[in-house]
Amino acid sequence: MDFRTQTASFDALAGINADALILLIAGEDLPSGMDAAMAALTKDALKLGDFELKAGKAIVLQRPAGVKAPRLILAAAGKPTLKAARAALQLALAQLKGRGAVHAAVAFVGFDAMTESLAEQFVLAASDSAYLYRHTKPSAPASGKLDKLTLIIDKADAAAAKVSKIGLARGQAIGAGIELARECANRPGNYATPTFLGEQVKALGRTHGLKVEVLDQKAVEKLGMGSFLSVAQGSDEPLRFIVARYEGAAKTQAPVVLVGKGITFDSGGISLKPGAEMDEMKFDMGGAASVIGALRAVAELKPKLNLVAIIAACENMPSGRALKPGDVVTSMSGQTIEILNTDAEGRLVLCDALTYAERFKPAVVVDVATLTGACVIALGGVRSGMYASDDELAASLSAAGEAALDPCWRMPLDDEYEEGLKSNFADVANVGSRAGGSITAAKFLQRFAGKFRWGHLDIAGTAWKGGAAKGGTGRPVGLLTHFVLSQAR
Repeated sequence: MDFRTQTASFDALAGINADALILLIAGEDLPSGMDAAMAALTKDALKLGDFELKAGKAIVLQRPAGVKAPRLILAAAGKPTLKAARAALQLALAQLKGRGAVHAAVAFVGFDAMTESLAEQFVLAASDSAYLYRHTKPSAPASGKLDKLTLIIDKADAAAAKVSKIGLARGQAIGAGIELARECANRPGNYATPTFLGEQVKALGRTHGLKVEVLDQKAVEKLGMGSFLSVAQGSDEPLRFIVARYEGAAKTQAPVVLVGKGITFDSGGISLKPGAEMDEMKFDMGGAASVIGALRAVAELKPKLNLVAIIAACENMPSGRALKPGDVVTSMSGQTIEILNTDAEGRLVLCDALTYAERFKPAVVVDVATLTGACVIALGGVRSGMYASDDELAASLSAAGEAALDPCWRMPLDDEYEEGLKSNFADVANVGSRAGGSITAAKFLQRFAGKFRWGHLDIAGTAWKGGAAKGGTGRPVGLLTHFVLSQAR
């Protein structure tokens, strides 16, 4: 979609030339200084009871008197917040579907001054509304006609042009990253294999000048990643260990490292999952998908820092070669792990990836994984679970999530939670009791992250949606991108 800006007086919006003019109105009353023609139309709609200044309300006016655009869409945001603005725009764009409009102009009225964040969410709301998976569905409807969206900038807002330009650029980069993450996650497991993920990162390397290595099983064996190998051994699909490097600063500057869990299909292994909704386990590479998406966004925005993306990708399948409950494996760190449940495999691939990250002498490492059903029970699908080794890192991750409208919630890492991971036969067990399952999973990972500042995002509740809206969300690409950009400052 083509995103652009246009400067205009907000008391003369009726003269804007577009197939549709979208007016997003914040507050319980019409703001002063509003275009006279549109104020009259809005008051009339309010008087008739066809429209209300309450969040979730919208109306389409055809051939509105005194307005140049043939369609006027009024959408109420309620409170003048970033979240409300995004929701109102998505509501308004939904009214345009099937109406044949190619170009829409959007004005935010009743909000505070234009900000980078508002311009960014303008792009992201539109990108989200326009996304439709087609790769394996030839019967999917054709793309909507809307392909140009103009953000109207108030002439009276002196700083608006500059901040909107920055916000649009960031929104387009993050939007492209989210779309890439969704495309990777939505592809079925027989398409989105570990090899496919490696090819996607190689393609990013070619287009964005990244250094990319894709390691095969022999290379992984040479590194001594016994934990990662143990998960992959039950599948005929070859594993891939993917490392990509964006270099935007001096080589002496310690990099930010993002680590993604890339289980391209998770059957549970010998600890087989129930059949119901097992198809959704193609989304178990959501962490890897979000790291790939964030890598793309960062590479397009070109911040002055170094970033390393690491993805451990394989399938978790049952077979005569598969990992068994009771087996003991040796991780790259040398720690031995007793396997009590083969469906707790994400932490087994991540622990070796975290050990591998040590070689980069990182400033900070954040791993991202659809790790536990327990996190879904704790936080649902609204916030990702967030763990951090120190308060400053936790604050940075939380702030990044709030800025991106991709929120997380800090969870505890008390030492007492590690008690449940004790084993009589290895240094650590791969699961504890059901109680506090997301926390004990994080405590397991923390054992392998002691040599650097470390954060962990459990995105089991946020990486995809089920039911009628089934599909990848692209989260937490926004959070990760904002976090990486914050480290450049």
